[in-house]
Amino acid sequence: MATLTYVYSDQTAVLGPLATFAEPHAYDLCEAHSERLSAPRGWEILRLAPDPDALGPSSDDLLALADAVREAARPLPPREDAGQAVGLARETGREVGRRGHLRVLRSPDS
Repeated sequence: MATLTYVYSDQTAVLGPLATFAEPHAYDLCEAHSERLSAPRGWEILRLAPDPDALGPSSDDLLALADAVREAARPLPPREDAGQAVGLARETGREVGRRGHLRVLRSPDS
């Protein structure tokens, strides 16, 4: 994948690494189209090679993933009707099993 941008004043098309944010005159291209790209007569195409070190996950990516996992593991604040829902599941016999904060409920059809 690559992002194509134009510099009209220089008659230059720039094909570089995939952009991280959207711009009005930037176009994301798949690998096949970026390899076959041609420009109008008189224009130059600059192909910017991606930095090999930037291709793998960065420390920012890993920190964001760790934060997301921590957030998902954090218990939700108690809701006012949460106790009622658990009690109702037990009373109706729909709760089949429990492991930690997860419950297995029987299907209403069974």
